[in-house]
Amino acid sequence: MSRPVMSPKPRGHRRRDRFLSSVRRARTWPLALGLVTALTWGSGSAPAGAGPSDTGLMSAIDAILADPRMDGGAASVVVADATTGERLYERDAGDRLMPASNTKLATSAAAMALLGPGYRFRTEVLSTGRRYGSVLHGDLYLRGGGDPTTLASDYVRLAAQLRETGIRRVTGRVVADDTRFDTSRLGRSWAADDESSYYSAQISALTVAPDTDYDSGTVVVEASPGAAPGDSPKVKLTPPTDYVRVEVRGSTVPAGQADTLAVEREHGTNTIVVSGDIPVGGSTTKEWITVWEPTGYAAAVFADALAEHGVRVTGAPRLGRPTPPGAKVLATHSSMPLKELMLPFMKLSNNMHAETLTKAIGYETSGRGTWSAGLSAVDGYLEKEGVEAAKLRQVDGSGLSRMNVFPADQLARLLLAVRDAPWYADWQASLPVACHPDRAVGGTLRTRMCNTPAALGTRAKTGSLTGASALSGYVEDAAGRELVFSIVLNNYLASSVKSIEDAIVVTLAGSDTAAGTIAAASVPGPRNADRKAPADLECTWRKPDVC
Repeated sequence: MSRPVMSPKPRGHRRRDRFLSSVRRARTWPLALGLVTALTWGSGSAPAGAGPSDTGLMSAIDAILADPRMDGGAASVVVADATTGERLYERDAGDRLMPASNTKLATSAAAMALLGPGYRFRTEVLSTGRRYGSVLHGDLYLRGGGDPTTLASDYVRLAAQLRETGIRRVTGRVVADDTRFDTSRLGRSWAADDESSYYSAQISALTVAPDTDYDSGTVVVEASPGAAPGDSPKVKLTPPTDYVRVEVRGSTVPAGQADTLAVEREHGTNTIVVSGDIPVGGSTTKEWITVWEPTGYAAAVFADALAEHGVRVTGAPRLGRPTPPGAKVLATHSSMPLKELMLPFMKLSNNMHAETLTKAIGYETSGRGTWSAGLSAVDGYLEKEGVEAAKLRQVDGSGLSRMNVFPADQLARLLLAVRDAPWYADWQASLPVACHPDRAVGGTLRTRMCNTPAALGTRAKTGSLTGASALSGYVEDAAGRELVFSIVLNNYLASSVKSIEDAIVVTLAGSDTAAGTIAAASVPGPRNADRKAPADLECTWRKPDVC
């Protein structure tokens, strides 16, 4: 990592290092082998290139998909041998369904191929002004390269670098240069009622992440009860900033009364409203809330950092102006390399990382930091890998749009094709691991398939929207044969069909698929997590719930 070495390390760096080191340790975990009762359904396999023959696997998976929760729904499912590509199971493999966050499989693989594992985002402070002693005459340009992981502490370090040059006063303004990306802030057909939800933050080449989950474009709002009934709730912001205004309309009520406290940002503004009741002694309500116009957020945080370091700037920040040619670089910050950024991106299904990478791909391949340029490059990459881009539609990088449609067949083709890429090991390591207890490793799969043959041996990307669920990745069967699977389920009315996906993968993990010895897994009833919270969002998006 290229961040400046400081002693002692800032808290954010220690947390980031723990996240990354825990992922690296997990790569050495052995495959967990569970015990299941094997049922012999037949033997034999189809030659490569032929359709699957029924070794019992087809009957077992068909039985799982017959679950009543899928009545009237749609399923596109493929299982293949990872080495030979032989299809072991297909169900409506070419049907185009909403993949939700399985869209990130295409975005992340294209980013690794087109940007490279060592790619870093840069944020720079520049000026064309003249220096007279400790005074800089002119504007100070804060130029963003699209880094979605920039913390408030990183802007503090930029301010510290500037002070170390001897500058104490700037006669001009801070000018926020976000022109590497276009001004389209929200993806195509994103839901309007998600506007203040952190998983639907605005995209800019300059932004701020409030934590080391790197939830860019958001602030963390914590509201706790007052000391006595009638008191206003106490509110804390992370990072502390005046860029947003908190309006407290809620009230503290006697202990034992219902907690109805809610935190939302008003449309088109940076006014965050805290409303409802919170009982004396009640738990703190914690919400990640998006800001309106992240470029201004970054400029405000940087301006505060300059003031804290004794660098006085005369004017108010100005947004969206390009840095003039020939400007001198005064301070720089580089992100972690892409192969490390892939970990919080994919483990936690971070939508803002996906969209930033899409625009970065567009900028680096065509000089245009737009969704259309980035997605065109992603399509070109997919075609080179044998994925038929004409048979799918991708309109954003994350899968948040309900206009995305992918067949399981094309997702499986991608999973097979990337296995010989030089960056495959890093990419595969970014996939969530079933039942791994460390959130930085298990990610969105950390509570799934526990106490089964699939635990710890399954790496896959999850996907969740209302009426759409997906799971695609890799699993080893009981004989050590690596399998690729893609399961895309749509148009069901149940709150969750995750246990149907899990039953298919557990069946694969417990079976000797070559010998035809099939360990058919039953579909469990709803998990506690399904009952506690709706399953129409990725589990890591339901903060602060534990996946």
